[in-house]
Amino acid sequence: MGKSKLSQLGQYLRHFLFLAALSVVAACSSPQESKAAPYAAFVMDARTGETLYSENADTRLHPASLTKMMTLYITFSEIEAGNVSLDTMITVSKNAAAQPPSRLGLKAGQKIQLRYLIRAAAVKSANDAASAIGDYFEGTPEKWGARMTRTAKQLGMNNSTFKNANGLTAKGHLSTAHDMSIMGRHLFYDYPQYYNIFSRRSTDAGMAKVANTNRKFLDAYKGADGIKTGYTGPAGFNLTASAERDGVRIIATVFGGTSTPMRNSKMTELLDLGFRKAQKGSSPQPIAPAYSADQELVAQADTGENSGTEMEEEGGGGPAKTIRLVMAVSTSPRPNARPMHDPVAVAAAEQAGNAMAEDIAGALAEATAEPAPDSLDAQAVELAAVEAPAELSIKATAANPQSVQLVSSPAKPKHKAPIYDEAVVVAQAEQPAAEEVVTNVSTSGGKGYGINIGRFNSYGEADRVLMKTLLSENATLGDSLRKVVQKSGGFDANFLGLSQKEADLACRRLQARGVTCFTMGS
Repeated sequence: MGKSKLSQLGQYLRHFLFLAALSVVAACSSPQESKAAPYAAFVMDARTGETLYSENADTRLHPASLTKMMTLYITFSEIEAGNVSLDTMITVSKNAAAQPPSRLGLKAGQKIQLRYLIRAAAVKSANDAASAIGDYFEGTPEKWGARMTRTAKQLGMNNSTFKNANGLTAKGHLSTAHDMSIMGRHLFYDYPQYYNIFSRRSTDAGMAKVANTNRKFLDAYKGADGIKTGYTGPAGFNLTASAERDGVRIIATVFGGTSTPMRNSKMTELLDLGFRKAQKGSSPQPIAPAYSADQELVAQADTGENSGTEMEEEGGGGPAKTIRLVMAVSTSPRPNARPMHDPVAVAAAEQAGNAMAEDIAGALAEATAEPAPDSLDAQAVELAAVEAPAELSIKATAANPQSVQLVSSPAKPKHKAPIYDEAVVVAQAEQPAAEEVVTNVSTSGGKGYGINIGRFNSYGEADRVLMKTLLSENATLGDSLRKVVQKSGGFDANFLGLSQKEADLACRRLQARGVTCFTMGS
């Protein structure tokens, strides 16, 4: 009997130990709260690039969907280069169609306009849309990642390496809070014509209407207008945000938030800090770098397989050389008649005409000043002399002091200076039929294109830069119309009334001189 009881006790003990072991296994197998991702933050004055706050900001961490900012930046550069348009039809690759959520729902072999992929990647943070863009341009995620890394180095993002277009976790796919703030700054200044996509609360992505993953913060913070959220398990809740108040723009980045509310709360603190510390005043905007997709890879990164899944953090759902930014003049009202019989008005007109002539003379003197020998400007002047049909002088008629004309005379040919790193085909300007060239144009007859050479703090500054540019680049801009357009962030300096060929040529020549320029088309 004693032995029987001992046997039963042994069985109970074995059962107990077995059940305890099962409990341990079950506990290990159930979902566990993941370790918090490393936290990092960075705040900058967008105008100057000055660091206003930094915490762990140069530590390489997982960027998650902040990666899509780089994918979109390169896409905008391809549009500006004339390699694609917003209407270009993209064939969805098998790789793109296989990406995990967040997704637009693309199918392999499907064709969709580039504009819808941009919207889905920027607003919904769709992984399949971003991958479809990268695969279209470079063929594989590896090649696209290499191009992204190369571009990052040229933008000053020295601690970033990319492996894919969407930010899904991969070995070696890393960036920093500092680098992503630099990325946001370049998106705003280099491609302002596309920047508004990041502030849309929802948009039509072709297949569906999609909601912005950042809409709660955009609605909650005064002046916020972008830019991009990101989330994966290893990354935590990330955000690069931009806001403007009273002419001051702050860009900040948070890595490693523990939740959407925590991340948004921390971003509010960082932007408030930035606005308190930033100095008001005018500063030059950064210049977009000119780079070639074919140049040597600056940094090689380790290869690896995706090991994480991107999640939608909040609810909701044939190249053509043109961009769909309509900047053509819609109306052209007749100017008021000059009051020739009013002595006071005549005197005022004469004084204004004299002042204009002085301004033009000053701009001409500055534009035609002799550059330093062997400098890039000196070489650009030599090249312009080969292609320019005429040298310029100023003529103001006595009968009408306000009527100031640019008068051309034959220019002496000079040798071509080697200022381009790569061969650039430059169209030769035709010789003018008449001796005098007047800068009055019509935007009709296929001349619905223009160029933008920057945004300035005042109307006068923008107009002076337009005049200086016209005088130094009359070969391509002599028949254009100067136009200053007021924007919320300043005054845009535009030349309108150009053909597509003239606009492209003018931008190439100006960029060779270090002048910021992008083409606008109807």
